[in-house]
Amino acid sequence: MAFVTANWNPLGEAFYRKTELYEMGWNLRDGLRDCLIAAAPYGGPIALLREPQRRSPSARPQLEIYSASGCSLASFAWKSGVVRHLGWTVCDDLLCIQEDGTVLIYDLFGSFKRHFSMGNEVVQNQVLEAKVFHSPYGTGVAIVTGAFRVTLATNIDDLKLRRLPEVPGLQEAPSCWAVLTQDRQSKVLLAYGADLYILDNTSCTAVTPPGLSPQANSIVSMAVSFSYKYLALFTDSGHVWMGSANLKEKLSEVDTKVRSPPKQMAWCRRPKSEQPSVVIMWDRHLLVAGTCKEIIQYHLDDESVLVPELDGVRIISSTHHELLQEVPGACEEIFKIASMAPGALLLEAHKEYEKESQKADEYLREIKEQSLLGEAVRQCVEAAGHEHEPETQKTLLRAASFGKCFLSNFPPDQFVSMCRDLRVLNAVRDYTVGIPLTHTQFKQMTVQVLIDRLVYRKLYPLAIEVCRYLKIPEYQGVSRVLKHWACCKVQQKEEADEVVARAVSIKLGEAAGISYSEIATKAYECGRTELAIKLLEFEPRSGEQVPLLLKMKRSQLALSKAIESGDTDLVYTVVTYLKNEMNRGDFFMTLRNQPVALSLYRQFCKHQEQNTLKDLFNQDDDHQELGNFYVKASYKEKRLEARLSLLQSAVDEYNKAKNEFAAKATEEEMRLLRFQRRLEEDKGEHLMGMSLQDTLQILLSIGLHKQAEQLYKDFRVPDKRYWWLKLTALADKEDWDELEKFAKSKKSPIGYLPFVEVCVKRHNKYEAKKYVSKVTPEQKVKAHLAVGDVEGAADVAIERRNEGEISTVLSRCSASTDRALLERLNRARAATGKK
Repeated sequence: MAFVTANWNPLGEAFYRKTELYEMGWNLRDGLRDCLIAAAPYGGPIALLREPQRRSPSARPQLEIYSASGCSLASFAWKSGVVRHLGWTVCDDLLCIQEDGTVLIYDLFGSFKRHFSMGNEVVQNQVLEAKVFHSPYGTGVAIVTGAFRVTLATNIDDLKLRRLPEVPGLQEAPSCWAVLTQDRQSKVLLAYGADLYILDNTSCTAVTPPGLSPQANSIVSMAVSFSYKYLALFTDSGHVWMGSANLKEKLSEVDTKVRSPPKQMAWCRRPKSEQPSVVIMWDRHLLVAGTCKEIIQYHLDDESVLVPELDGVRIISSTHHELLQEVPGACEEIFKIASMAPGALLLEAHKEYEKESQKADEYLREIKEQSLLGEAVRQCVEAAGHEHEPETQKTLLRAASFGKCFLSNFPPDQFVSMCRDLRVLNAVRDYTVGIPLTHTQFKQMTVQVLIDRLVYRKLYPLAIEVCRYLKIPEYQGVSRVLKHWACCKVQQKEEADEVVARAVSIKLGEAAGISYSEIATKAYECGRTELAIKLLEFEPRSGEQVPLLLKMKRSQLALSKAIESGDTDLVYTVVTYLKNEMNRGDFFMTLRNQPVALSLYRQFCKHQEQNTLKDLFNQDDDHQELGNFYVKASYKEKRLEARLSLLQSAVDEYNKAKNEFAAKATEEEMRLLRFQRRLEEDKGEHLMGMSLQDTLQILLSIGLHKQAEQLYKDFRVPDKRYWWLKLTALADKEDWDELEKFAKSKKSPIGYLPFVEVCVKRHNKYEAKKYVSKVTPEQKVKAHLAVGDVEGAADVAIERRNEGEISTVLSRCSASTDRALLERLNRARAATGKK
């Protein structure tokens, strides 16, 4: 703690510090000389290609991938073309840009993923220089060709190549260039001598930085800030110009006193800082220039590389990995010599308290008198987040905890959150993990992305511990990590399928939100079909199992799973797939073994494919269903001959099925059709296709009684039905004479009350009265009442001595009914009741 400020250097009103992150674990015999090197931001991995120009088959360049602490992740001989540039994507995939414009993509462990080309023009003119950049759309690649033209791809995952306009008068390689991302558009800033151009999709525009030193004859280097908001230009006069990336505002210009072009230049700016600065590096010399005229200089012991970060610059050499950054405000307030900030006083108070000194109370009183104890706690918590050493973090957090004891309503959220964040950060900063994130970077990156990074590096136990410690919902945390672990596990081909499947099921258990089908898909893509099938057994959702089984050509199993699910749509999906993939015979045989699928397919064919349905019945020798099929088909035919032919086929099939009733009914239908056709030809009435009852009804209504009688006899229509049909037909026609003749023709099988009721319904009581006398005694009261003869109904009811009938007649009597009749009815009811 006593030496916290020992590595601080002032620059204007700010301080800068260089913190050692790691002693590198790699063993580079020749250092970083003659190497292409690329380090991913946010404490990402480092890629190193030794002697990239070497082309001898016997001694190929070696591509090595390390963690930020120098632990080897992958190493392999480079067997492809000459590499011009290395870069990392936002997902930590390595891009190797070759001189022919081919971009090869490898994962963190050196496994080849895919490649793409930057276009034919690049192939013809070769790559002169290349840069990898990050934009809101993803990772992009920019190339300057041998013809001094710029080709740009904003997003390598959705490749759209853009050839930017030509720079007028450019006959040699540009002195320097950079990619800018402004207003969601990627542009290229290119310097040629003292001239500066901005190239976008449609134009090449000459620009002039405001206030650039007149001594400058050429711009030899440039750097864009991490946020793409600021630009730095280094001129041949040794001046570094700093300003906004849109070249509308100048921040400062500093004379470095060094005229040779720098090896590398990068912005070193903390978010929300009032003092932007630029780090410039030569072979063994590092310089920090800000908005003031002062500079900070460092001597480098070895060849180094600068890696721009959100809140500073990482410096990687063959032996050390360091972070150069502006000292955060909270740290400066607390640790600056003679600081009287609340946080500094609280830290001193805690130190004195640990010594059991009364000075602790004096410091606390001083803070309380200014009502700044809450601010002091906040400063200590914030400063702890910016410190790299765990001991310093603990000291600051203890001071904050000490200060909280004297505050009654201080919200604990910031303190608790910072303790959790620091525990996670210290875990990932560990040498064996090698992700040196700062707290600012961690908050910008988010926990989810950090977990993704850990998973990508196959650090599954650590990822699970982080998820559990931060109490991330299971489906977003532990389950997601376990799924990635399982996908990695199934690719380990040295283990047997049974062993892998059992290990996956035991480890995943009942973890929420895990889809075994995704893991099985990965196994299938790796050529392990049997393992994929075993894993699908653990998938509870049939909708996830079936598509993959079909993809694996395991259609029989897919059909069984679909049927087990009870999901008809799923069964239809499999059946449709089988129909398209198999020949007709095999398809039908497959369905015969699955009654549920066969039944559903028949339902489908009934509505969509009638001919297929017929073939299905033929295949199964299902004569009953074939007969039904022909009958239904006959109704769709308009020509009588075709209809009769189909009905005859139906009769044959019913006979084969030994269904005598269906065969006879179909034959009678054919007889009826022929009868209807004869009538149509003779009488011109449209009868074809009507039922027997409808045909009779029409014949009777148009007076063709003879033909109706014949139909009645031929088809053995029940007497009661025929009499009802004829009765209603004659009444509807109001042919009362014919009705009377019909009633006298023979004894009515339906009785004569229907005659009375039909006549009354047609408002003809006169005709109705003719049939009252013929009504049976049981129905005479009802008949008399129907025609309005209350007196006659009373006589019959009294005569029959039926109490129910007497009551019915009484209920129909009105106030105008003869009093003598009422008395007779009441006496009769009374007499009947006594009995």
